[in-house]
Amino acid sequence: MSVTLFIQGKQGAKRIELGKRWLLLPVTLIAILVSAYHYNNQRFVDQQVSINTAKHQRQAQKEQVIELKQQTQAQIALLVSHIARMQANLTRVEALGQQVAKKNHLDDQFNFSTEVGVGGVSEIGESVQLDQLLKDMDDLANRIENRQQQLKVLETVVTNHHIDIERYISGRPINKGWLSSPYGLRNDPFSGRRAMHKGIDFAGTEGENVVATGSGVVTWAGSIFGYGNLVEIDHGNGLRTRYGHNASISVHLGDVVAKGQKIATMGSTGRSTGPHVHYEVLRAGQQVNPQKYVYRKPR
Repeated sequence: MSVTLFIQGKQGAKRIELGKRWLLLPVTLIAILVSAYHYNNQRFVDQQVSINTAKHQRQAQKEQVIELKQQTQAQIALLVSHIARMQANLTRVEALGQQVAKKNHLDDQFNFSTEVGVGGVSEIGESVQLDQLLKDMDDLANRIENRQQQLKVLETVVTNHHIDIERYISGRPINKGWLSSPYGLRNDPFSGRRAMHKGIDFAGTEGENVVATGSGVVTWAGSIFGYGNLVEIDHGNGLRTRYGHNASISVHLGDVVAKGQKIATMGSTGRSTGPHVHYEVLRAGQQVNPQKYVYRKPR
């Protein structure tokens, strides 16, 4: 099959005969164009799928980062609580150890106020993981608590009769003043509702001396919610006393105080309606009625 074309020119008509190859050329071009269109269209679809996949991956990675950040913050908070717990226990152990050393004339052999000297050559090992660090801190906290118990036993064994007399809690935490609120249920002066008052209040003139009712170690000397400026003394054998709402504090954390020693001045800091001392006695960590200690006969 062939196609004949006649082209009219100045010199007359020209005859051109087209064979099958010329007829197949448009068909071939159309096929090429259609193939190119489908190829480009498929590439566009593939690129769009790739973009969407990458977008989903980025979103998933973002969510993983947020989750990791939250987990890290939770672990840091746990780490902070562990450190606070160990610091509190160490403070008590150091204060108690200092008292035992001083009362038994061992100050030159034991110094609880300075860092312990450690050192030596060691090889560089693997980095410590946070989970392992937390576990080590738990173990250390438990060791501190055990040492604290051991020191208490040691204190009981080595303390002589004279010190026992000094630690004997008795008398009032003030030299001048009067009982203004007893231990037990009362009408709360702020809310007007019935509430448990876990101490005894002694009112007086602001600035009057507040004294320790027994010798011991100062385990708190600072402000605390509700109590205002508070002094807490550990007398050993599970007994502690608290003196709240002070105008000023005369002792420091870890100090060894004697019976009758001035530890603060009367004030009205914290949750208070006027100058007074809120006096508490704690046995094994629980508040008990201080009245029997206030009015017991001194040794």
